Amino acid sequence: MQLLWPTTPADAVSDADLERLYGYPEGLTRPWVQVNFVSSADGAAAVDELSEGLSHPADKRIFLMGRLLSDVILVGAGTARAEGYRGARITPERAARRVSLGLSEVPPIAVVTRSGELDPAGPLFTDTKVPPIVITTEKAPRAALERAGAEVLVAGTDDVDLHRALELLGERGLRRVDCEGGPMLFGDLIAADLVDQLCLTVAPLLAGAGERRIADGRPAPEPRRLDLASVLFEDGFTMLRYRRREGG
Repeated sequence: MQLLWPTTPADAVSDADLERLYGYPEGLTRPWVQVNFVSSADGAAAVDELSEGLSHPADKRIFLMGRLLSDVILVGAGTARAEGYRGARITPERAARRVSLGLSEVPPIAVVTRSGELDPAGPLFTDTKVPPIVITTEKAPRAALERAGAEVLVAGTDDVDLHRALELLGERGLRRVDCEGGPMLFGDLIAADLVDQLCLTVAPLLAGAGERRIADGRPAPEPRRLDLASVLFEDGFTMLRYRRREGG
């Protein structure tokens, strides 16, 4: 892996380099949302409805770095179901590194679901070291999820209010938010102007028509200008990092 921009070092990029590049801002007073996605060269967010077909070991390093540095992993219910989400897996070395950074050993998974339709017997609840967080609505059934060990946060009546959802996470000290999709949740975050950083891997692959883009659902009121913060490259895969341009 090479860092193409802002500088081009002779040596391969180390984990320490990635921590520096992908680290969250210091002294956060509000939740700060980083979104991670992989896309084909022609804009598809998945192959056969799964992102795995677009991934690469270099992309997975970025994905795991996002988890390493976060307080909480945010994901939409559709993606959690499609990708078979379970609790985050952290090696002893990564757990120790997280503790040294002032984080918990393992970040919780927080699932956004308007309907509350999650399987309490699924791996999200049964194969995890820390209880998941379910962010849902007043009208969604919650008792079975709570019995399965989830912390259920109510953020909205008929639909999930993402501003309120992030406030509730922030009240629990979960300000470094690593969003792993899917397209509907990303689209909602863009529409609510809540995206601070986009980490986008572009795979050297043409997926063809039919697959969804990385953002879907409701339109944004207006485009949000981002600044290119870094570019990494390996084996044809390009890993781009964009940050919110304040006032842009």
